[in-house]
Amino acid sequence: MALRKTIASLTCIDLEPEKEGPQNILVMLHGYGSNEKDLIQLAPSLGQGLRYISIRAPLQLAPEMYGWFPIEFTPGGITYDPELAAEARQRLSLCLQTIIETLRPRGGKVWLMGFSQGAVMSYLTALSEPSLLHGVIALSGKFPDEAIEKYPVTDTTALLPFLVMHGTYDEVLPVAHARHARVLLQNEVSDFCYKEYPAGHTITMEALDDLNIWLEARLGNRSGN
Repeated sequence: MALRKTIASLTCIDLEPEKEGPQNILVMLHGYGSNEKDLIQLAPSLGQGLRYISIRAPLQLAPEMYGWFPIEFTPGGITYDPELAAEARQRLSLCLQTIIETLRPRGGKVWLMGFSQGAVMSYLTALSEPSLLHGVIALSGKFPDEAIEKYPVTDTTALLPFLVMHGTYDEVLPVAHARHARVLLQNEVSDFCYKEYPAGHTITMEALDDLNIWLEARLGNRSGN
């Protein structure tokens, strides 16, 4: 059953599975200009045993359009203020902590999946507070270089599974961003998976299939008691 609720001041859609008891929770973070109704639509194509929580970003841009932090479109690409991104990450972390404390997911952690700007938020959380997470799925995103200087990869971060997926024809955030993330992370984390697809700034059915395979292979190892 899908419920709309507020968790730590952020609006969410909470899609519970039918079974009771401790569950794996996949938290979804939408991209700039979208909302919490976007990624939750992928739930029927993903694992049925998961609880899905899709969070609305706090910055309203227009009706039904939200962002995690302001961005600027420049000739050199998309830029943003790292301090504003850090503030957004702190709000997200509080939300994740509340989810963990109140819903008690398996293992006392959540899985985090972000698309575009949501992927940036996922990277930021993994670097700064890896103890909240079972693993990270970064879709069509950009790695926050400034954050890895402040939060170098720790032993806890290094144990997180990372799945990075990107379209080779992405004109919003070129695939070079994903390849850069691969260079930074593949030798730093023990479980790093990278996938490219002949697509634009979107999530393809092939990517969903690969995401399912990746996630199912890791759920058993990260479930806890």
